[in-house]
Amino acid sequence: MHIDTPTTSASLEGSSTSASQWLSVIAVAVSAFAFVTAEFLPVGLLPQIAHDLGVSPGVAGLMVTTPGLMGAILAPTLIVSAGRMDRRYVFLLLTTGLLISNIVCAIAPNLAIMLVGRALLGGALGGFWTLATAAAPRLVQAKDAAKATGTILTGVTFATVIGVPLGTFIASFASWRLSFAATAGLVSLALLAQAFLVPSLPSASALRIADFKTLLGRPHTRLSMVMVALVFGAHFSTYTYIAPLLEHDFSLSAITLLLFGFGLIGFFSNALASMVISDHLKKSVAAMVLLLLGAMSSMLLLEHSPIGETAGMLLWGIAFGALPLCFSVWIQRSTTDLPEAGSAMFVSIIQVAIAAGSAVGGTIVDRAGIHADFTLGLGLALLGLVTLQRLAVLERPAAASALDCACDASAD
Repeated sequence: MHIDTPTTSASLEGSSTSASQWLSVIAVAVSAFAFVTAEFLPVGLLPQIAHDLGVSPGVAGLMVTTPGLMGAILAPTLIVSAGRMDRRYVFLLLTTGLLISNIVCAIAPNLAIMLVGRALLGGALGGFWTLATAAAPRLVQAKDAAKATGTILTGVTFATVIGVPLGTFIASFASWRLSFAATAGLVSLALLAQAFLVPSLPSASALRIADFKTLLGRPHTRLSMVMVALVFGAHFSTYTYIAPLLEHDFSLSAITLLLFGFGLIGFFSNALASMVISDHLKKSVAAMVLLLLGAMSSMLLLEHSPIGETAGMLLWGIAFGALPLCFSVWIQRSTTDLPEAGSAMFVSIIQVAIAAGSAVGGTIVDRAGIHADFTLGLGLALLGLVTLQRLAVLERPAAASALDCACDASAD
């Protein structure tokens, strides 16, 4: 599937990416910041929202489950439906949907209306991430594609550094409703940045259902998606309910600082990963999954130890700060011929992991407690590591075949 590049970029490998092109990347990164802030805002506010709406923390976790489910369904659906529509206009429509979502959540009188707003977020979110990860290489010169992807994903880490903790901070002196209203203001800024800075992104051909079938027919792609689902499931089945775990040992302001530390160290982890990932992708993925396992283990083993839980949160921040970039580059490399299809599948799998992880985690928290939930998370992360090892084994025959071909060619 061929996709035309925007008029602001050139095809020469040696050309330098212009300032206007980098500004377009930053505009998408600001939008990513707004989307992720809105998506995970309830994580730090879960106890307060649950109390005000008269539901248990596990049921309140549906605020994370619902957008994940909608994103999984609509990530491929929206992009297929968009056909050959200029991707710039699709960006603008999806961000408008996010704005409406936050307004609905800010005024929601009950859980049902809240979930309507969160469902709208999920639909916009799925489409946005499909476009963002596929469009990143189109906004800059070819040699800067990985850097552009890393810059956009920096919006994710900034959201965890600033966005989510800021929402928790606002709620500590005002209310969680004002947190959603403030997020709506942030989305408005992102919408303006897109309108003025993102260039035309025409699509020469529409995404087809057959493209998904092609990718699913590849064993490496299927196994890669399983790995992503397991690791993201491990994270969201536990991180969604981190506030109820921490509130026994920390005040709301202290939890805000922990979430800030989680995001801040994740920002530096993302930056470091972007420098080494090109040459050490598998090692980077393995290291981050191992850190995730260590972080969740420490949260269990060192429970009620403020120092131990703080160390666990920081380790967790390092792991999750790098994992989205690691997996995004992994999928980009394995679906280079069908980038939008690969991106849509990647986003759908992540949203399924968020929805299933938070839903199952919420059920376990309400019925068996936090310990059982974290045990599930550890098991999923361990399975993700096993899947990575299987992918390495799967790639060995292909590498050996390529080496044989090279030897044959040199012999000739």
